[in-house]
Amino acid sequence: MAEQNPHIQTSLVLIKPDGVERGLIGAVISRFENAGLRLVGMKLTQPSAEMADQHYGDLVERYTPKLGAERAVAIKKGMVEFLTSGPVVALVLEGVDAVAVVRKLVGSTYPNEALPGTIRGDLANVSQNYSNEKGVAVKNLIHASGNVEEAAAETAIWFNATELFDYEPAHFKHTRN
Repeated sequence: MAEQNPHIQTSLVLIKPDGVERGLIGAVISRFENAGLRLVGMKLTQPSAEMADQHYGDLVERYTPKLGAERAVAIKKGMVEFLTSGPVVALVLEGVDAVAVVRKLVGSTYPNEALPGTIRGDLANVSQNYSNEKGVAVKNLIHASGNVEEAAAETAIWFNATELFDYEPAHFKHTRN
């Protein structure tokens, strides 16, 4: 993957089991491609519990101060269970400020708070309150890396170097120096 321009970044995206099961893979990918992001890695996979646990890494440590250890552990457990409940499409996207662009396109974590025009705002409808009442993870269709460092760490969990590709889409002539 080309890194000539410091604004060219990569981001990991996971289309979670609910997105796969609802047949939204093409709709989701087209949103990213239409925004000028280049697909450099993609696979359909069934994550193991170990892989999902690694993906959610420090979630317990991050959530414990605000929610308490017991609740943080329960949230991570639910997220791991959900991520491993069916096939996932893992994507690596590249483009100008890709992490921020992907996050903007994806929308708020909670679908009922996501703005219209975002993936979650248009295609998901589950609220945090509903999920909490049911004791399940929020089914929000998609995961997107939160920052450049997180994107690199997450990509390493889901892809090896031979699964990432470098090619020149036509629109990149407008973003390369």
